[in-house]
Amino acid sequence: METHPGDDAVPLRRPKGRTAPVGLPWPQVSREQWNDYRWQLSHRITSVDDLAGLCRIPAEEAQRLSRVTDIYRLGVTPYFLSLIRFDDPDDPIARQSIPSAEEYFGAEDGEDDPLEEEKDMPVPGLTHRYPDRCLMVVTNFCSMYCRHCTRKRIWALGEAAKTEFELSKMFAYIRRHEEIRDVIVSGGDPLTLPTDRVEYILKSLRKIPHVEIIRIGTRVPVVLPMRIDDELCAVLEKYGPIWLNTQFNHPREVTAEARQACERLLRAGVPVNNQTVLLKGVNDHAEIIRKLNTELLRAKVRPYYLFQCDMVRGLNHFRTRLSKGIQIMEALRGLTSGLAIPSYVVDVPGGGGKIPLMPNYILSMGEDRTVLRNYEGIIVSYEEARDDGRPSARVDSALPPPRNDVYRLLTGEVRALIPAGNERMARRKRRCESGSPST
Repeated sequence: METHPGDDAVPLRRPKGRTAPVGLPWPQVSREQWNDYRWQLSHRITSVDDLAGLCRIPAEEAQRLSRVTDIYRLGVTPYFLSLIRFDDPDDPIARQSIPSAEEYFGAEDGEDDPLEEEKDMPVPGLTHRYPDRCLMVVTNFCSMYCRHCTRKRIWALGEAAKTEFELSKMFAYIRRHEEIRDVIVSGGDPLTLPTDRVEYILKSLRKIPHVEIIRIGTRVPVVLPMRIDDELCAVLEKYGPIWLNTQFNHPREVTAEARQACERLLRAGVPVNNQTVLLKGVNDHAEIIRKLNTELLRAKVRPYYLFQCDMVRGLNHFRTRLSKGIQIMEALRGLTSGLAIPSYVVDVPGGGGKIPLMPNYILSMGEDRTVLRNYEGIIVSYEEARDDGRPSARVDSALPPPRNDVYRLLTGEVRALIPAGNERMARRKRRCESGSPST
């Protein structure tokens, strides 16, 4: 770490270039400036030339990256940039924020709008798919343009926010549809809007009697945590109940600044949920997800979803197989707190919505018994309740015991099949042999 001159200077990492180290391009930034979200927004890295000021990019690679940014814009806050370890070619923070030639060469795969949000858009900017909720896209602007963004298609529309006229059409639709009780305010990133515009949106929604819940989808706590200031928190508290969904994808993103932002939101009465996206080369390993979710719980953030990366054009290099997500979920269950286990979901193409995918713990379901498997591989026969109130069927003890262990399980003769070498059972045995209540 390097500290720039002055008592109020902020410590910044000195990133290493691809061929040689180069310092961050703000040598005299003060702590006050660094912690001002307006300064962060005005000093975003937005071009390949800006990147060249941070690391020596070979001309051929710069040309390839320029092709990418001609299609998909670039924007990274100095704060998030400071988390990158530039000496690591596979850095997970850089992979989410720095353009890759894979985006350009992968443009043949996927679709611009595979979830068909626009087909379920009765008025521009508002998607109404589920009966009781709708989604409002209130701006196209983000403080950081995530390379895995599901709405990359709107980047080409510019960085403008929706006008009051456009917003009024959305509010009018919600007023007409009394079945809508839950509104998700998203973008772009809605918390990059001026605070008075955020208040205008929330106030307008609160005037609609049947809107009970307002949710905000934002990555600001992760990429621009200084935006969560007292003025914004006062507005969010004023128009609650408001729930905030954010997106931490890697444990290194859970910094002191991010934790402070989440703490401010919680003190304003705004619960914070996290929606991680499963990304190849970023977090596609059970231990990374486990550590991330443990860090989130320490920050009082609930791990809510683990999202399969969408089939969006230019994102194929981020996508994993569904079996990878199932494998990760199996590695979490029983080995970490249930509070740290999100729901693994895939938002299916064609507008079918979110489908939860979980490991299969039900092996067989019958009238009298259901056969279950736990995280250790132990197979258990669970006796079902009888709807008619009669006792459950019992096995005739006069019959010779069947040789087939699974059959014995299904008939209820044995309750569980335990794999040889099970560590938990070995601990029990050691405790019994030692006569000690614990080992």
